[in-house]
Amino acid sequence: MQSTDKLRLGILGLGEGRSTMSAALQSPHIELVQICDLNEELGRKRMKEFDFQQYTSRYEDLLQHPDIEAIAIYTPDHLHATHIRQALEHGKHVICTKPFIDNLADANGLLELAERTNKRVFVGQSSRFFEPVKRQRQDYEAGLIGELITIEGYYHADHRWFLEKPWSLQSSFKWLYGGLSHPVDFIRWYLPNIEEVMGYGMLSANGRKGGLQNADTMHFIFKAEDGRVARVSGAYTGPVQPVTRDSEMSCILRGTEGASQADYMDLRYAITDKTGEERIVTWEHKLKHYFRFEGKSHHAGEYQNYLEHFAQAIRSGEPAYPDMKEGIGTIALLQAMDESLSTGKPVRPKDLLTKYNVNLGA
Repeated sequence: MQSTDKLRLGILGLGEGRSTMSAALQSPHIELVQICDLNEELGRKRMKEFDFQQYTSRYEDLLQHPDIEAIAIYTPDHLHATHIRQALEHGKHVICTKPFIDNLADANGLLELAERTNKRVFVGQSSRFFEPVKRQRQDYEAGLIGELITIEGYYHADHRWFLEKPWSLQSSFKWLYGGLSHPVDFIRWYLPNIEEVMGYGMLSANGRKGGLQNADTMHFIFKAEDGRVARVSGAYTGPVQPVTRDSEMSCILRGTEGASQADYMDLRYAITDKTGEERIVTWEHKLKHYFRFEGKSHHAGEYQNYLEHFAQAIRSGEPAYPDMKEGIGTIALLQAMDESLSTGKPVRPKDLLTKYNVNLGA
C-alpha cells in the first residue's frame, strides 16, 4: 500500500486504545484522524502523551466525521455490538477488539448490516500478529511440520495486579473471555471446526482472597469435526516460571513430520522441521517495536501489525482474518466453554449458533 493511500482511522476507547494510538501514529499506512472516550480526563491524558489533539468525548463526532473511513473499537464487551452497528450504519469499516460481541443474538443483525453496507469488519485478535506466532504460521503453511496432529495452547500469568482494577472483581468479569480467548484463538486458527468442548475450572485460593467471582484456573479439551483433538489451559493468579524455563503464553503444534512452539511475549520460536533440524529463533531486536510502554501490559507492535494487515485488505479488496464470521465463531466456542464449566458436561458450539439461528456457512 502506498503511503499516500493511508487508511484514515478513528479510535473509540482510549484504555486499550492507547496501543492503537501508538500503532496508528507510527504506521506509514495509517492516518489517525480523531480519538474518542467518554472519560475526558483519560482523553486529556492521551492527548498529552501522544501530542495528538483531535479528541472528542462524543462517539457521534467519529461517526459523522467525513474523513474517517474506519473506526477501531476498544470499549467494554457489552457495548461492542451497539458501537459496531452504529459504525456500519454511518458507512465506516470496523476493527473491533476481542472478544467480538457478548451476545450471539446480535450476530445475524451485524452480519446482514455489514453485507448491506458493503463494509468490512475485522476482529483485533492481536495474538496472531506477534512475531513468533506469525513465523509459526508461515512455517506450518510451508509444510515444515507436515500434517497437523494436535495443538496445545496456554496462557499462564501472574495477574494478581489485575485485582486492583475494581471492574475485575465484578461478576461480569471472566478470565475465560479476558485471557483464555488468546490461546483459544490459536486453536481456532488451525482447527476452525470445533465440534465439542469439555472443560473444568476453579477459583483458586489467591483469586478468592483477592475478590474474584469467577474461575481463574481452567483446562479444556476440544474435539474437531475431523476427529483431531486439542487442549487449552489458563491460570491467572499465581506465580509463574522464569521465562528461560517457560512462557506465559504459548502455542504448540505437533505434526506428522515435525513440531513447533511459539512463545508469545518472549519473542521466541522453536521448530523441529521435517528434516529433523532443530532451530530456535528470537526477535530481541524488535522488543521496542512490540513493547513501547512500561513493562509488557501494552504491546502496541502487534496492534500496528494487524492495523496494517487490515488496511491492506481494505485497499486491495483481498480477504483478511479474523473477520466477523470468525469472530462470531470464536464467541460461540467461548460461550460453549463457559457453559461446560457451569454444567460439567461437553457442549457443542454449533448448538449455540443454532439456538440463535446463526449460519456462518462453510
